[in-house]
Amino acid sequence: MHNLQADIEHLYAAGQLQGESAVNARKVFAEFRGALTQGRIRAAEKRDGQWRVNAWVKQGILLGFRLGELQDMSGPGPLSFVDKNTFPARHFAVADRVRVVPGGSSIRSGAYIAPGVICMPPMYVNAGAYVDEATLIDSHALVGSCAQVGKRVHLSAAAQIGGVLEPVNASPVIIEDDVLVGGNCGVYEGTQVRQGAVLGAGVILTRATPLYDIVREQVHRSGPETPLVVPENAVVVPGARAVTKGKAAEWGLSLYTPVIVKYRDDKTQSSIELEDLLR
Repeated sequence: MHNLQADIEHLYAAGQLQGESAVNARKVFAEFRGALTQGRIRAAEKRDGQWRVNAWVKQGILLGFRLGELQDMSGPGPLSFVDKNTFPARHFAVADRVRVVPGGSSIRSGAYIAPGVICMPPMYVNAGAYVDEATLIDSHALVGSCAQVGKRVHLSAAAQIGGVLEPVNASPVIIEDDVLVGGNCGVYEGTQVRQGAVLGAGVILTRATPLYDIVREQVHRSGPETPLVVPENAVVVPGARAVTKGKAAEWGLSLYTPVIVKYRDDKTQSSIELEDLLR
């Protein structure tokens, strides 16, 4: 991948491309998009226990938007679709071993969907996302550009997994293996949800959101260069904290906050365990 990385970095820095340069750039991008779609490269990966951003991969995705031209992608029927021709919708074959249930789902080229993934309609996966084996993406769920989703994850109905394509050095949202993301959850701005965690329905996580851990009696926060990290096996539910100053205190107002109420145990496991028969 070294030559491909060098080519992408060079083309990204070159600005607008025309003529023969643009033709050659499209060939490089086609190779890049193929590697991205096959999961051979990804926007972030875990090395030595730490998640590292591959900025050049994000540069390659942005290059694709720069090179792309608007194209009518409408199919049969009354609906019309116009998008950049560098990121067409993916098409799957039985050999891919991915279940895309009929009903309006869309997955862009440049998104890796591993064998055993189930996609319930309607759902959407954007370019640069990585979704690993046996994960379930439920109805109305979104996996944003460059988001990294692990094995055996359940993204429940209407869950929103933000991507973070820009800036290129920023860490994308990361959901590790065996995580349950409840219905109507939102995980944004590079938040990392570690292995085995459970997010109850309606939990919202952003860089600005403090996460109160009433079990270990500590508060998890993001730093200037570090994301908010949900600990391994944490069970998080929506909560509230009182405002103690000013008019808000007088009015008895409180602010939303996520709260860790326990860590995963046998009872939690039995209530959220995924069924292998579905896969």
